[in-house]
Amino acid sequence: MTMKRTELEKRQGLTIANAQRRAGNAYGPSRTAPPDRKAQREADRAAGRVPFAVKLPAELSAALRQQAQARGVRLDDLVAELLRAGLGR
Repeated sequence: MTMKRTELEKRQGLTIANAQRRAGNAYGPSRTAPPDRKAQREADRAAGRVPFAVKLPAELSAALRQQAQARGVRLDDLVAELLRAGLGR
């Protein structure tokens, strides 16, 4: 019995997918591992940080990110520093 072209293509795709899984790469090229959010929350909690969501204009947000990158500090550290300065502490 001969196979239809679509069946041949389907089997070829399965062969490639199985080869990737055997190589330990189920979904193609690996990316950097996503950060472990639970560990990050625990580290933040231990450092006395709490989540604080704020809506800012896009240009202000971009300026903050640019300044943090220029200084080589994390964005949350820069915002904390600027808030302390603004509050007079």
